[in-house]
Amino acid sequence: MYTKEQLKKHIADLGIEPHDTVLVHSSMKAIGAVEGGADTVLDAFSEFLKPGLLVLPTHTWEQVTPDNPVFDVLEEPSCVGLLTNLFRKRPGVVRSWHPTHSVAALGSDAVDFVAGEEDVDTPCARQGCWGKLYDRKAKVLFLGAELSRNTLIHGVEEWANIPNRLTSYHVLYKIKTPDGRILDRPMRRHSAPISDVSRNYAKLAEPLLERGIAVQGIIGDAASVLIEVAPMVELTTEFLKRNPDLFLDLDPIPKEWY
Repeated sequence: MYTKEQLKKHIADLGIEPHDTVLVHSSMKAIGAVEGGADTVLDAFSEFLKPGLLVLPTHTWEQVTPDNPVFDVLEEPSCVGLLTNLFRKRPGVVRSWHPTHSVAALGSDAVDFVAGEEDVDTPCARQGCWGKLYDRKAKVLFLGAELSRNTLIHGVEEWANIPNRLTSYHVLYKIKTPDGRILDRPMRRHSAPISDVSRNYAKLAEPLLERGIAVQGIIGDAASVLIEVAPMVELTTEFLKRNPDLFLDLDPIPKEWY
């Protein structure tokens, strides 16, 4: 059974620095037995990254839909795992107001980081939180999670204007803010093929590891991958210029490209 201090050592051994901005995609089950359970995992990351910024996705696209269009910032559960739901309720954590692809953040500038998500009209807008991760030269950690969960690549495809990734029309969502106001937010959604596309993001693992943009390690029992956001975005953008349909299949990326 892992202790908080052991987890903090694993975090450091993987290459995370205390001042980093880190987005964590997570699987609590993969971490294994921990003294104090999931709260201890969050304590380990929160304490280690106290001088930095800890970010977890708190997506709601599964249940906030055209037929159920109200996103309650304070109460709407995340559809992406146990750790994300515990984290969003913790003292000091702030959640962005994005109806379907919100994130929660903890750190001295967390409020600034999540600000403005209610003003964007796409899932992963360049001026929103996902683009800010690029600007901040953040890291993204796959903590026992598959690289197919790499939401940032949805963003890269969106920013590169890859065809058939977003609907041509807007859906009217409503945001219930922490102070009880209701904001209208017309938004484009990921288009129908996107679920198939995201499964193929795992093909990035080999080039990212080969280029040293990603490193592998263990946190608890969880096989984990830590990726530098900026070079990942830049390399993926280069790949998409060569082949905009790159993620329509799982065929390996040609080695001569990297």
